[in-house]
Amino acid sequence: MAKGKINVAVENIFPLIKRFLYSDHEIFLRELISNATDATLKLNHLASIGEFKGNRDDIKLEVKLDKEGKKLHIIDQGIGMSKEEVKKYINDIAFSGAEEFLEKFKDEKNDSGIIGHFGLGFYSSFMVASQVEIHTKSFREEDEAAHWICDGSPEYSLKKSNKKDRGTEIILHIAEDSLEFLEESRIRELLLKYNKFMPVPIKFGTKEVADPKHTPKTSKDKEGKETTEDQKMITVDNVINNPNPAWTKQPGDLKSEDYKEFYHELYPMQFEEPLFNIHLNVDYPFNLTGILYFPKMAANIDLQKDKIQLYQNQVYVTDNVEGIVPEFLQMLRGVIDSPDIPLNVSRSYLQADGAVKKIASYITKKVGDKLSSLFKNDREEFEKKWNDIKIVIEYGMLSEPKFFEKAQKFALFPTVNDTYHTFEELKEKVKASQTDKDGNLVILYATNKEEQHSFIEEAGTKGYEVLVLDSPIVSHLIQKLETENEKVKFARVDADSIDKLIQKEENQVSKLNDEDQGKLKTIIEDIVPKEKYTVQLEAMDSQSNPFIITQPEFMRRMKEMQQTGGGGMMGMGNFPEMYNLVVNTNNDLMQKILKAKGKRDEYVNQALDLARLSQNLLQGKELTDFIKRSYGLMN
Repeated sequence: MAKGKINVAVENIFPLIKRFLYSDHEIFLRELISNATDATLKLNHLASIGEFKGNRDDIKLEVKLDKEGKKLHIIDQGIGMSKEEVKKYINDIAFSGAEEFLEKFKDEKNDSGIIGHFGLGFYSSFMVASQVEIHTKSFREEDEAAHWICDGSPEYSLKKSNKKDRGTEIILHIAEDSLEFLEESRIRELLLKYNKFMPVPIKFGTKEVADPKHTPKTSKDKEGKETTEDQKMITVDNVINNPNPAWTKQPGDLKSEDYKEFYHELYPMQFEEPLFNIHLNVDYPFNLTGILYFPKMAANIDLQKDKIQLYQNQVYVTDNVEGIVPEFLQMLRGVIDSPDIPLNVSRSYLQADGAVKKIASYITKKVGDKLSSLFKNDREEFEKKWNDIKIVIEYGMLSEPKFFEKAQKFALFPTVNDTYHTFEELKEKVKASQTDKDGNLVILYATNKEEQHSFIEEAGTKGYEVLVLDSPIVSHLIQKLETENEKVKFARVDADSIDKLIQKEENQVSKLNDEDQGKLKTIIEDIVPKEKYTVQLEAMDSQSNPFIITQPEFMRRMKEMQQTGGGGMMGMGNFPEMYNLVVNTNNDLMQKILKAKGKRDEYVNQALDLARLSQNLLQGKELTDFIKRSYGLMN
């Protein structure tokens, strides 16, 4: 038996590893399974080039628990190691990386991103183990098996092992502060989290299944009744992973049902079907495979993220794909797998890496191409799905210039009448009726069909088209569209009287002379709250409402943009709740207000409250007062 001392500057490195990486100590299992998988895949490669001619039937990894002995075993049937290789790979190479780690990251105690990067994968075992053993036998018949033991100090022993089979068995003697890793449920949870799609089958325990070679016999009893014997059960290995997930296959080999099945394998608690999927497959200038799914989207952007899983060669890395997937696509679901992305990386590394930026551009292009194809091939079906996917597309139009260009072909603008137009189609449809006296094309929109119903109806009487734009980022989007399209203006349908929103050459004439208009304005301003309403008199159709409450488009839009972030509104303070009170001087009520004495306040307040009611602004005590006043006027 050989004994030795690992050449390391720090006297006791393992407690330091444990302390530095404690916040993420569960990844030890991922690292050990990854090493075991690499050893197996290397054996398969040697077999493919004729360097290994031994038996590879039913090759698998195995994870075994010995709760009584407080041990966890990770066993592979891969290439194994000789005694000299153990010295080289376990004692020398990994520890040079360990020293570099300690020096470089001594002040970053919560950064687990260094572990695989510096060759520390195997030594993550000491985050949970008080002692680690390795029994290993090389695939080369002439090399004798080796047994390495280390208790977390720089001292180790290396002797001959009685292991007969090719491969490596790592035995972790679980430390007292890590006994959770002796629980079957905890190990199963970690295997399913990190190793669910590893390319080599992973055995964890056994299970009983019906014997496929046995068909239960049916016979008749004395009374002539048919009876069937019990199905014969056999015990088989419980393989916990799927070594051949859908994203590793060619799109031509998969049907629609295969994609749906895989979606539910990824998200077992997701009962809704995805709307459609995009299969990613590229090998130049980088390697990338994966499947992205468009689920039905909620309106709240922030709740959608962290659903895409990132893998490296089928090993789970993270569900935080920031930097790899463009931000607007982080609301999708699915898998991305790339060997070009290290297993452990920091966010700053991703943001600076050129290959990662190319991956993000490729994914954006691929999604744009898919959406364009869906729109061309079946527009009717695309329109049906629009409300469930629009938040992603609108977000992409705002954040990615190249996607904005591509989206011009398929981004839709629905109307209150449930018709859908691209932006070019919309402009062509409304230019004759909705161009104002200054040559601006005015596009009217509503954010809530019910709340803005009366304004929509009035626009309809003029023959105007009104869009429904109700996503939380609509203010940002229309600002972008106005910037990109000269002489195009958006106006929410309740931002002013309809004649003011789209001003034509002909102006309505007021029934009131200048003197009466002055009196009317003074009366109303004395009654309505000055801090909330700016009174403006307008000559409108006599059938239009007497009072209309509007919020100027610019002020309301800036406020909305401030609430959702961006738009250059940071640090400008909160916008006050200010409204315009538009008074229709041609409505008959104005004559009553001018002539009335005792009931003047009641008329003005009633008309104001009705206007507030139409804008959903009446509640609490003010609503109670309105109801009482309404009954009083009726009596």
